[in-house]
Amino acid sequence: MLKQWDKAIEELAKNDDIMSNIISQYPKERMIMKNNTLHTLIRSIVGQQISVKAADAIWNRLDEACKFEISEKNILDLSKIELRELGLSNTKADYIFNVVNANINKINWDILEDNEIIDKLCEIKGIGPWTAEMFLIFRLGRPNVLPLGDIGLINAINLHYNNKKKLSKPELGKFKDKWSPWCSVATWYMWRSLDPIPVEY
Repeated sequence: MLKQWDKAIEELAKNDDIMSNIISQYPKERMIMKNNTLHTLIRSIVGQQISVKAADAIWNRLDEACKFEISEKNILDLSKIELRELGLSNTKADYIFNVVNANINKINWDILEDNEIIDKLCEIKGIGPWTAEMFLIFRLGRPNVLPLGDIGLINAINLHYNNKKKLSKPELGKFKDKWSPWCSVATWYMWRSLDPIPVEY
């Protein structure tokens, strides 16, 4: 997706004045992708249902505990108690071990469609649609993902497009058509407009 970023922002800006204004505030920034399946999934689990700031703090402690290399071996070298001491809940610790034990690196994700990937990942206890969508965006660079289960995205849309008032689910769903085929890029800019640091997984 990064190779298409300039084309994406050109088309988004052309068709959406509000998006154009937001894009113009971050002229040199681009989404950072990780070529590491385990990294993206575990970081997404860490970030489930907590603020970006809190997630970053826990992630940094986990990364350090893994000697700054998120690998199956380094995760399995940690006990559940140690994961709890880093700030993870019992549930999230279990989810992380579930991912490590799921042989995810043996799957050729690139040949699968978005919906197939979501279905396959959601078979792992601890991974739901939101985490799977973060994987599609940040690991695989799929360009047209709109994670409407993400509270940050919803808050940003309400802020910029409806004067902070809550839009209904059908109204939010219309942004899929509005931003296609670049929903992932639009989502990144919505997140960026709220957070002092770029979101990454």
